[in-house]
This record gives sequence, C-alpha cells and structure tokens, in this order.
Amino acid sequence: MYLAGEEEIEAIAKVIRSGKLFRYREDSECERFEKRYGKYLGVSEFALGASGTYGLAAGLVGLGIGPGDEVLVPAHTYMATATAVLAVGAIPVIVDIDETITISPDAIREAIGPHTKAIIPVHMWGAACNMDAIMDIAESKGLLVLEDVCQGIGGSYEGRKLGSIGHAGAFSFNFFKNMSGGEGGGIATSDPKVAERARCYIDPCHFYWQGRNDETKPFAGVGARASELLGAMLNVQLDRLDGMIGTMRAEKKKILAGTRHLDNLGLRASPMNSADHDCATQVMFTLPNEAAAQSFVKTMPAVIAGKTGRHTFTQWDQVLRHEGAHHQALNPYKLPENKGLRTEYKEGMCKESLEILDRTVMVATSPVHTDDEIAAIIHNIDQAARVALEDVAMADVVLKNQQAVDLQKFDA
Repeated sequence: MYLAGEEEIEAIAKVIRSGKLFRYREDSECERFEKRYGKYLGVSEFALGASGTYGLAAGLVGLGIGPGDEVLVPAHTYMATATAVLAVGAIPVIVDIDETITISPDAIREAIGPHTKAIIPVHMWGAACNMDAIMDIAESKGLLVLEDVCQGIGGSYEGRKLGSIGHAGAFSFNFFKNMSGGEGGGIATSDPKVAERARCYIDPCHFYWQGRNDETKPFAGVGARASELLGAMLNVQLDRLDGMIGTMRAEKKKILAGTRHLDNLGLRASPMNSADHDCATQVMFTLPNEAAAQSFVKTMPAVIAGKTGRHTFTQWDQVLRHEGAHHQALNPYKLPENKGLRTEYKEGMCKESLEILDRTVMVATSPVHTDDEIAAIIHNIDQAARVALEDVAMADVVLKNQQAVDLQKFDA
C-alpha cells in the first residue's frame, strides 16, 4: 500500500457508524465502486470480490473454462495465476517470458495445443504485456484472454486500461497493490453473461438480493463476497490512483534519464511494451549475467526478479507436485476429463525465462520519494552498476587467463 490516511479512515468510520456493513443495500459503497471502476477501465461490468485469486478464478468461470481445458500462464507470476486455473478444474501450461518480464508472444504460439482454451497474460510488476500480439494470436486461434492485472492496477497499454483489452480482466486490491483495501479483488468484462457467471461464483446467493436472471442458471460455489468496508476504502483509493501513478512515472523517467550513460557499460533498461503507459512501480534493468545481478544488489537496495521467493514457477509447490485440490477426487491432475492434457512440468523447462529473471534487477519507485531521494537512487544505481560490471570484467580476465594457462599445458 502506497498511501492511506484520514480520508480512508473517515470513509470506513462512516460505514461503521451507519451499521450497514452488508453490501446489498441502497447507497452501497461496493456497488458505487463497481460502477466507478468499470467506467474508469472502460468496461460495462465490474464485480468486486474478496481477493485477486478469487477474481482470477471468477474470470475463468465466467469465460467457461473448466476440466478438459488447458490455460497458458507465464513462467513468472505469483502462483495464484496458476492455482486459479486449478481451482476451476483446468490445467495450467507454463510458458516462457521474454526480457519484458511478461509472457512471450512467440512462446504462446509455440505452446498452443489442441486442448488450449485460454491465455492469462500477466502485467507483471506493473509492466504491460504485448496485448496487440496476444489478442491477434487469440483471435486467429479462437482462444479466450483473461488479463491478470493484479500487479498492474492503473496501468495502460497504448492508451487502453489494463484489464479492458482481453475478454476479461482480474484485479487484486491486497496490501501490496497500487490500490488497496488490505485485501480484495474483482473481475472486469464487457460481456454481461461472463459477468453474471463470475458474480455467481463470487456469491452463489447474489440472486436472492439482486433478482434471478433467467438466462444464467445459478450454480454452487464458495462465496467470496466483499464487505462495505472494502468498498468504502477502495472508493477513496480510486481517487488517489492516477496521481500516484503519474508521480511514479515521472520518477521512473528521471531514473532512466539519469542512468542512460550506463548502457554502454552493460546496465540496460529492460525493454517494455507500451513504456509510457506502465504503472512505473519498478524500474527494471538487465545485466550481462546472474553474477553481475548478484553483485549489483549487494550495493544497491534492489531485487533480482528471479529471487523474490514466490513469483517464479520453480516455487509453485502445489503445481509442481500436482496437488491441485484439497481432495484427490477433485484434483484436476487426476480428472478423467484432463487425461491427455499436458500435465507434466519437466525438469529444466523454461531455462530461458530463468536466465532472464536471474540477470534482471528491479528498483522500486514510490509516490512519496523526494527529489533528493530520487537523486540518491540514481547515484546508488551508478555506483552499484560500476562495481557489478567491474566484477564481471575481472571475472572474464581471470577466466581468459586460466584458459590461456590450460591451453599452454595442452600444447606442452
């Protein structure tokens, strides 16, 4: 959470004073947020729920994904992207990323199989996926696209809000996101039928409060209904969002301008899709190799993308161990409908993704950074890069010297 204060406190206190914490009522904070956020995104429907994971699952349910379907997910994302696929009975197929740290369109093309039904492009670290390429692939192959915008709230792709480009978009409002209610999530779409199925998954009893829909049969699901406290806080957070994103984008531009001279030394800004429209929560740089990245973060407060401990497929224990449900009779990996699908995750897979992630470093921005703090960040990046790249150069010299010695021994 970047910013929260008296306005959020007053909004929540107002709900508590009213004694009306249940969302289905007149002047509902949840409904007000859903309408406002849908308009902000440019979609006709938004359904608020209790978490981003549930938003992803609700989106898949809304799109009709289930047993017998494969869903392509990137090798670098929070595990909820993959476990949400399992939650609806489908199988996640892990696909390489490229240097943008988002899913590779080329890898998507190669990964599509006869059972592939959907793609989940993840706008990771607030950086947009190549949505034009992904939507072109989806249209040509008849696939559905569920955008994972859990880390990309407030961002855009070529002027279009993330989450409004695919057939649906899932969002998280937990503590670590650009707009937060502590927890929370939701699903956006402009297809009323998708929205109605998603709402039924979020709240199987919602039709008791909102009226039955003759077109959509209700089905059983575990509810994840939002409270008015969440709606109230998000309405305030939404008012803050664009200002925060604008401030972080300005900081990112300063950092990139101030470190451009390091490009020739080997520290390069990571390539981006729609660079002027991302959330700018991180400034990402690529280094020549993992050793240089390790050296860089010893000097500079930064994170190696592949070393967060929870965002790379190698850390998705439930997926890799095929523990796809609480009961084996419900485990998607054992369902007869999924026989013949690609359920194996082979050792050594997605090596290219791991190599990219282990030499990519991320420097966090913040809407509260002062000019002096930004200047210090630029200085520290400069110093850390010089140390790291000097270490790499020295290692190369040592290696070449050793190779020369070995060659002399061989010749002798």
